Amino acid sequence: MPTVILVRHGRSTANAEGILAGWSPGVALDDTGRAQATALAARLAALPLAAVVSSPLQRCRETVQPLLDTRPELPLHTDDRVGECHYGDWTGRKLGELAEEPLWATVQRHPSAAVFPGEEGESMRGMQARAVDAIRDWNVRIAAEHGEDALYLVCSHGDIIKALAADALGLHLDLFQRIGTEPCSVTVIRYTPYRPFLLRLGDTGDLTSLMPPERPEGDAAQSPQSPEAAAASGDAVVGGSTGTL
Repeated sequence: MPTVILVRHGRSTANAEGILAGWSPGVALDDTGRAQATALAARLAALPLAAVVSSPLQRCRETVQPLLDTRPELPLHTDDRVGECHYGDWTGRKLGELAEEPLWATVQRHPSAAVFPGEEGESMRGMQARAVDAIRDWNVRIAAEHGEDALYLVCSHGDIIKALAADALGLHLDLFQRIGTEPCSVTVIRYTPYRPFLLRLGDTGDLTSLMPPERPEGDAAQSPQSPEAAAASGDAVVGGSTGTL
C-alpha cells in the first residue's frame, strides 16, 4: 500500500496571533509560513511524489504552491475530509479565552467526548473518522493509479494530523493530545495490509523550537495559552502549536 506524507500547513497569520482559525476564510500564511513552504519544496525535491492532496483551506493551498510551482506535472486534488476540524462557535476566537471555557478541559483530557458548540460544531471523534476514511480511500486510489509502492503528499492541519498519527499507532483518541506537529512539519505513515508504520512524526529538521522560552528577568507571568503557558500547564494547543515550544 502507498506511503503518505502528511504536511501541516506553514505558520499562518492566525497561528501567529493565537487565534483558532478553523474554517475561517482568508487565513493566509505569514512571512514565516511562506518561507517554510519554500523550504518544504526543497526538502521534498528528491522524492517521486505521485500526487498532492490538500485541504481546501487557503493556508494549505499556499503551503503546497511552491512545490507545485517546481513540479508542474504533479496533480493537485482537494478533499474536504482532510480540512480543519469544524470548531463551531469557537472559530475565530483567541486561544487564551477558550482556555477558560469548561469544554477546554474535555478537549484536553477526554477529546473523544468533545463536541464543539454551535450548528457547525463537530465532534473530535467525527473529525478523526472522516480523516482516517479519507486517507484509506486515497491509499486505494493512489495504489490503483500509481502502484502499491507509491508515495503521495497530503497537506492538512494540526489536529487532523495528530488524529491520523494516533490511529496509525493504535492510540485511543483520548491520547492524541500527547502528539505534537509544528507548522510545515512532516509526518509519514506507510500503510501495509497488516498495519500502518509511523516513519516520521512532526519532522521539521529544525531543533530551534526546543529552546527554553525567554522570559523577562524576574517575570514568570505568562498569557493563557501562549506557547510558554501551554508548555508549563501540560495543555495541548488546540489546532496545533505555532512551532515556538
